Amino acid sequence: MSDVEITTLAARPALAEQFSRLDGIWPEFVTHDRVGDTLFGMVSAEFPEQTVVATAGEDLVAVGRSVPFVFPDEHRTELPDGGWDAVLMWAFADRRRGRTPTVSSALEILIHPSHAGTGLSHLMLRAMRDAVAALGHATLYAPVRPNGKTDLAEPMSEYAYRTREDGLPVDPWLRVHVRAGGTIERIAPASMVVAGSLRQWREWTGLPFDTDGEVAVPKALVPVLVSQAHDRAVYVEPNVWVRHDLA
Repeated sequence: MSDVEITTLAARPALAEQFSRLDGIWPEFVTHDRVGDTLFGMVSAEFPEQTVVATAGEDLVAVGRSVPFVFPDEHRTELPDGGWDAVLMWAFADRRRGRTPTVSSALEILIHPSHAGTGLSHLMLRAMRDAVAALGHATLYAPVRPNGKTDLAEPMSEYAYRTREDGLPVDPWLRVHVRAGGTIERIAPASMVVAGSLRQWREWTGLPFDTDGEVAVPKALVPVLVSQAHDRAVYVEPNVWVRHDLA
């Protein structure tokens, strides 16, 4: 892709001023994950060498963020059920304690609509792998959000392993990872948790939220659970752990 240059935020720190160009790509409700509200905004400042950025001319067209952490150790013996939330907390806890990271985890790759469908996601994942390998980490994990999943009732444990005739995953994002050499390890059943009042959920989605039980929200991977009596709705998103061996 000759019009795109990919580097790290450490090499081009001024590009942080353009991050707002990629606002709105995540579904609005997902941005209210409470762990993300607390920690995600600090990722690029704390780990600029692991923030991969792509430009077309002077315009930012993609960003990919990953974080380093210690794994495994005596308390972290397997990839966490808490997925995205858990590795974000692990990364900042290890940073605070001065621990030397041994692996990294991807958090996101965002592509500007102007470059969607161009194959840039593959290049960004490759650049993220290279950035992590340059730090001496032999493994990049990723709690992948399979946003091709449209049947909210289908368990992620089934959807994640569905394949096409060529043996690749049916899900586009999982397919990007597998094509890059990643292997599906397990499901992260509670990777993100978004809880809010019914008023908040109405603001985030534009839906009435006037019934109890499971509510289908566009771009959600599973239903949102609603209680009118308690004025509360909770979304617990499953993701899929993928492992990339870099050595």
